[in-house]
Amino acid sequence: MRVDLNVPLSKEDDVTVTDDTRLRAIVPTTKFLLDQGANVILCSHFGRPKGQVIETGKNGRLNPVVEPLKDLLGVNVTKVDDCMGTEVETAASNLTSGDVLLLENTRFYKGETKNDTELAEGLGKLADYFVMDAFGTAHRAHSSTAGVASHMKLSAAGFLLDKELKYLKGAVDEPNRPLCAIIGGAKVSTKLPVIESLIEKCDTILLGGGMIFTFYKALGYDIGNSMVEEEYVELAGKLMKQAEEKGVKLLLPPDVILADKFAEDANTAIAKSNEISGDWMGLDVGPETLELFKKELSQCNTIVFNGPMGVFEMKPFATGTITVAELMAEATDRGATTIVGGGDSVAAVNQAGLGDRVSHISTGGGASLELLEGKELPGVAALSEA
Repeated sequence: MRVDLNVPLSKEDDVTVTDDTRLRAIVPTTKFLLDQGANVILCSHFGRPKGQVIETGKNGRLNPVVEPLKDLLGVNVTKVDDCMGTEVETAASNLTSGDVLLLENTRFYKGETKNDTELAEGLGKLADYFVMDAFGTAHRAHSSTAGVASHMKLSAAGFLLDKELKYLKGAVDEPNRPLCAIIGGAKVSTKLPVIESLIEKCDTILLGGGMIFTFYKALGYDIGNSMVEEEYVELAGKLMKQAEEKGVKLLLPPDVILADKFAEDANTAIAKSNEISGDWMGLDVGPETLELFKKELSQCNTIVFNGPMGVFEMKPFATGTITVAELMAEATDRGATTIVGGGDSVAAVNQAGLGDRVSHISTGGGASLELLEGKELPGVAALSEA
């Protein structure tokens, strides 16, 4: 079973799991398989070791997740220090009913990210069936996400993958309209394809985060010291025109929170989006924007939220993101379908204690973006072929 155990570790000791969302997400499928009498072999990557064996830390061995998994699953979890080879095959064949075996970080093998057949075959020798339940890596054609499927008797999607596809694909393919997307984040470059694709599908798109200044620049506004991606200014202008032609509301924040430096203790001020000047930089959306967002969201029946509204990790600039999280919860309460994707947006919703008040929290950042773009995910395509 391919899972996503790529959890954050404490900066203090590099071994304590600080957010177990991804671990909890794999419990339903794992428990279901155990209840059916299956022996379960879990495999996952952890960080980006780039084909090297790293002993500890966020690119290291999967040891930190063993105890938390035992607690969550209520069964014994045995870990091996490799993911293929004679020793691992022996451990797999010695599994007794209801046991869980955890393989080592798949990215210790250089071939993993190249969808290398040797690793896919090596993993294939360990089991009869393959269950893909790692939505967070379904957009990558790797040995353990796509290649392995052709070396198994049968391949299937797990409950988590199924739920992600149902919500995210459902939201954009057959939404209960009006459909609104709230797109934030620092860089316009990573979100442009998504915005472009959403213009074809949404009724309203609300923009926030650092990328808004590239759009302001396209409108000829002075943006002071705010972040901008010069090479995307022209494209941002085209997107606004495209939305207008299609009759889609693409709304930019009418006001922003300015700071005189990029720091928690900066002096701050509120300014209209066309009145930024000098050395000031915009680090969050302003109060007028949040009122506008509230009004727009109150009319929508399906809402997708991806990316923070400001420099969310600094308290003075977290209000925009937290408020949007609260608006999502309010929308859910009145019956709207609400979907949150992307690390920072998910963190904001959880931090505000609203995780159980949105319809769906996506476990995959890049994968949820690619699905919203309408792309086919290799980890899903491999299952269909198999």
